[in-house]
Amino acid sequence: MKSFYGGIFMKKENLEEAGIPYPIKLEYYKIIEEKNYRENYGIEVIKTEYRNEQICVENKTLYDVANDEEKVDDFLNLLKENEVTPITVEYILEDWINVNKTLEKKWNIV
Repeated sequence: MKSFYGGIFMKKENLEEAGIPYPIKLEYYKIIEEKNYRENYGIEVIKTEYRNEQICVENKTLYDVANDEEKVDDFLNLLKENEVTPITVEYILEDWINVNKTLEKKWNIV
């Protein structure tokens, strides 16, 4: 099952800085799958570019991001706040996982 988490239009100043003259919308979705009687969570990021009379859509779906809904919600919030696009979401996920592992090890968090 896929549920809408949130969406934003990228900030105009960020677009101008990147030399992009058209609006870009980012949408974030939480994917819930049941495996072995447990819920597992994934995410989907959709980018829609509104170029003059042409609409371009790009998306990336990542499964098995977390088995804790609160953690995946935190990750989705991080993506939304930082305007993460489909092309970079995998790299952000890798960093997020590594940071969480480091924190768990340092603070003995399970």
